[in-house]
Amino acid sequence: MKSYIYVQTVSLDKGENHGIAWQARKELHKAARKVLATSAKILRNPFADPFSTVDIEDHECAVWLLLRKSKSDDKTTRLEAVREMSETHHWHDYQYRIIAQACDPKTLIGLARSKESDLRFFLLPPPLPSLKEGGLWCFGGNGLPYAESFGEVPSATVEMFCLEAIVKHSEISTHCDKIEANGGLQLLQRLYQLHKDCPKVQRNIMRVIGNMALNEHLHSSIVRSGWVSIMAEAMKSPHIMESSHAARILANLDRETVQEKYQDGVYVLHPQYRTSQPIKADVLFIHGLMGAAFKTWRQQDSEQAVIEKPMEDEDRYTTCWPKTWLAKDCPALRIISVEYDTSLSDWRARCPMERKSIAFRSNELLRKLRAAGVGDRPVVWISHSMGGLLVKKMLLEASAKPEMSTVINNTRGIIFYSVPHHGSRLAEYSVNIRYLLFPSLEVKELSKDSPALKTLQDDFLEFAKDKNFQVLNFVETLPTYIGSMIKLHVVPVESADLGIGDLIPVDVNHLNICKPKKKDAFLYQRTLQFIREALAKDLEN
Repeated sequence: MKSYIYVQTVSLDKGENHGIAWQARKELHKAARKVLATSAKILRNPFADPFSTVDIEDHECAVWLLLRKSKSDDKTTRLEAVREMSETHHWHDYQYRIIAQACDPKTLIGLARSKESDLRFFLLPPPLPSLKEGGLWCFGGNGLPYAESFGEVPSATVEMFCLEAIVKHSEISTHCDKIEANGGLQLLQRLYQLHKDCPKVQRNIMRVIGNMALNEHLHSSIVRSGWVSIMAEAMKSPHIMESSHAARILANLDRETVQEKYQDGVYVLHPQYRTSQPIKADVLFIHGLMGAAFKTWRQQDSEQAVIEKPMEDEDRYTTCWPKTWLAKDCPALRIISVEYDTSLSDWRARCPMERKSIAFRSNELLRKLRAAGVGDRPVVWISHSMGGLLVKKMLLEASAKPEMSTVINNTRGIIFYSVPHHGSRLAEYSVNIRYLLFPSLEVKELSKDSPALKTLQDDFLEFAKDKNFQVLNFVETLPTYIGSMIKLHVVPVESADLGIGDLIPVDVNHLNICKPKKKDAFLYQRTLQFIREALAKDLEN
């Protein structure tokens, strides 16, 4: 390390320099030499022999010692340094700022992924460049004239439309390069700040950043633009969706402790931070028609709880029981929830390209899950409604691909919440009643006379029996209201029966079959029991 201090030369005759300026210069020299001596000793690079044995108080060295340790060639030493930093809560502000200014990107990302880290470790993002004429969306082309053609449509709606397009572009590596090259990281950050009161806009922006973080050559740009500091704060949010999106971004940036890559729609609910807890198995949650990665798995709704509202006692109410209840009961699990778009009708469909079959979706999800390391550990699959059909199709596809054999070999069990193995009455209504105009491809595939559905059921049943999978089936017994006109059992008892495993009726409707009323309720406790039994040998090791 080299340090330079420039001062004007003065006469060596002390008699000529007894004024205030001389005294100040003298003290400055003493302070400078002490700083240089301290840093030289700590970093094992003494600049002169007389100063290599200077006495230094421990509290003066702690920051610099940890910084040196964090830059060690030994990975274990680096990780230990980050852990020690994150557990330090007695420093002065300036000491946190020293770390923030001097640490390397690996250390910064590690601190952001450490649960106890003080937010003072993170500098404010650099100032954003001024907007050029054309607005936020012109960095990717001539988008503004098209956006203006919406006329009186609210700006937030236009921005959401543009954001959804950018999310799709960010799934392509070369497009990520263009987003970065044209200042997209800064422009998205400006939009993120402008819409602090619009979580949906912010989540779509985080989806883009998370997708860009899949490309390691963009990591330095993401760090320099200040996104790590923003995500460190978002990680501490009480809102599960916000913290989970931030966790995905930081996990994709953290190549020190994370080997897997989490593609769009794959969210780790636990553990979201770095942890010393050994992870022994995976539990995957796959939602169904009109579901989502988070809202499908919330506690059974009370009216005020439909909107995510954090509560102090998560045992009383949770907006995502896999993240709160299951993670606490089984801390050795990695819990993943998957999200994909579905619709009941193609009426006013936003994009015709989004009309995807079960076969297409299962192939897409299987690829994403394998990239996330699914199959490397024992696995339990938990699915609701159409999600169960995707699980069946994924396992059948994996069985036909040698490179996916670990997914099959490590599958320990499957839970189906009201899965229409033999079709759904929703499909019958969509055809016979004009309530659902232009039923979506997903709905059509749920028809009882669907050849694809029958083939899937027959093939999977034979396959599951051969592999001796443990299976648990839950089924609704109460009807579901669809709009104000239709009331029906979406999945009747006979359709929810896979043909193997226990079949358990529950006095709820289709939407609430996967939403326990409370932690000690039968639905959750029976689910927990199945997971523990299926993974008993793996969790013991």
